Amino acid sequence: MPVKQRTPSDSRAGGPTIATSVYDQIRRDIITGVLAPGYKLGSTGLRERYKVGISPVREALNRLVAEKLVCFEDQKGFHVAGVGSDDLADLIRTRCWIEEIALRESIANGDDAWEDSIVVAYHRLSKVPRSSSVDGFEFNPEWEELHHAFHGAILGNCGSPRLLGYCDLLADQANRYRQLAASISYPHRSERDEHRELMDASIARDVEKAVALHHAHLSKTNAIIMESGLSLPAEQLVGF
Repeated sequence: MPVKQRTPSDSRAGGPTIATSVYDQIRRDIITGVLAPGYKLGSTGLRERYKVGISPVREALNRLVAEKLVCFEDQKGFHVAGVGSDDLADLIRTRCWIEEIALRESIANGDDAWEDSIVVAYHRLSKVPRSSSVDGFEFNPEWEELHHAFHGAILGNCGSPRLLGYCDLLADQANRYRQLAASISYPHRSERDEHRELMDASIARDVEKAVALHHAHLSKTNAIIMESGLSLPAEQLVGF
């Protein structure tokens, strides 16, 4: 997916603000499951956990609410957004709809520079292990960043920053499910092959094949989780 652009508040003297640092830490803890769905995000506990004051915590939580990774309810405060089978199915379906538009437009606008960016992104991604541990699945931030860049390269030539923003937001919401699926399927799923096939079809301008591969790639997350027998609640995200 497209790499997020930093806003002016994200930098101070060339580095991240305290609020951005806290946002990054909380977001990663939610995505990796350290902060479980439904976990109450009390300000006192967060200040102690991340060693910061109340203002950076509030700013970080408000940003995460906008990304639907955190919910806020009157009288109850902030908590980690829930997960559910209905939400997962709806999320993947919506990603397929939105990203198909971006993919078709990106291929239609394709040029040599676009092809080169995809090849480079795939090459960099293929050199990095999916897991940061050799003993089992463990979140690998370097792989995640390069994975984000690869999908961003494929969709990024669509010509619509607003459309890419929607794609990015939905990808963020899918991250927790992706990590769960990876923990179940690792090391048997060959994501490298899936990415190579998607790259080849896109570069070949085979639109229908690229769309089919893209949909299958996104839908694999749902299939892995559902076929594992893992029970997810049927309800939608709490608070939305």
